[in-house]
Amino acid sequence: MQTARRPSEPDNPLTRLSFLLADDMRQVNALILANMQSDVRMIPQLAGYLIAAGGKRIRPLLTLAATRLYGYEGPRPYALAAAVEFIHTATLLHDDVVDGSEERRGQKAANLIFGNQSSVLVGDFLFSRAFQLMVADGSLDVLRILSHAAAVIAEGEVMQLTTANNLRTTFVEYEQVIQAKTAALFAAACEIGPIVAGTDGDAAASLRDFGMNLGLAFQIVDDVLDYSAAQEKLGKTVGDDFREGKMTAPVLLALENASVEERGFWQRTMGDLDQTPDDLRTAQGILTRHDAIAKGIGLARAYADKARSALHVAPEGPLRELLDDVLTFTVTREF
Repeated sequence: MQTARRPSEPDNPLTRLSFLLADDMRQVNALILANMQSDVRMIPQLAGYLIAAGGKRIRPLLTLAATRLYGYEGPRPYALAAAVEFIHTATLLHDDVVDGSEERRGQKAANLIFGNQSSVLVGDFLFSRAFQLMVADGSLDVLRILSHAAAVIAEGEVMQLTTANNLRTTFVEYEQVIQAKTAALFAAACEIGPIVAGTDGDAAASLRDFGMNLGLAFQIVDDVLDYSAAQEKLGKTVGDDFREGKMTAPVLLALENASVEERGFWQRTMGDLDQTPDDLRTAQGILTRHDAIAKGIGLARAYADKARSALHVAPEGPLRELLDDVLTFTVTREF
């Protein structure tokens, strides 16, 4: 593992984490490439299209970091980090079909190019590959943690369907959705690190709490950025959640003190999906009026603070400091 910061390295904690774990990530990426191969030509084409687009790679980086944090230097986390990325990529493919998304990671969504059926089936293939990698690791604890996370993610997808277009959605229900859809995999990616390193159960539990709260903060910021980010920085279409009628933190915060007129607007646009081209701008104005963007970021900061408390149980050192910086970056980022 590399420990020195390179002079040309940008001042972005996620990029710095990638630099620090660059040798490890090369091994992970090689495994990802090798395990998405198939004699069925469509599979590596479609999987490669999405994986080659990049993304933050934060989940496999967390798996590597959580393992190295406890002094383990062997190759075992490579396959598990690849499995985590396959689970994530499979959910993206399925999500884009369910949501009808047009853009992912700054390029046209895979289902628009290859079709919905192909996207779903290749997502299933990646899930299968993830389980093969998990089984090959040989640890029942690791298999239990990651397989449970995969099941919880699927539950989160179904929960989100039940809250979409429903103005009666509570904040508790919203947090249950994002805990399942996003935070569960963050938590699992971190929890398996100390297990691979052979530490006690308390270390794994602490890193699970770190990952869970980081994941919650990360998703809340994502939901805020869907209304407030610059299109060229976000990597997906601004306003997707609004157009799909997803009940996310900014809207729920604005609904808490909505006027009759505002509630009627939300019902028409998000409840009934009866939208005009100017409605997104109107929605953004309502969110600003109710300070919903700032309140959403405040909520994300509270979760980041919980994550920081859990992280500080881990051994001190440059890697822990960098993960602390990742928490700060999570709630201040613009993409």
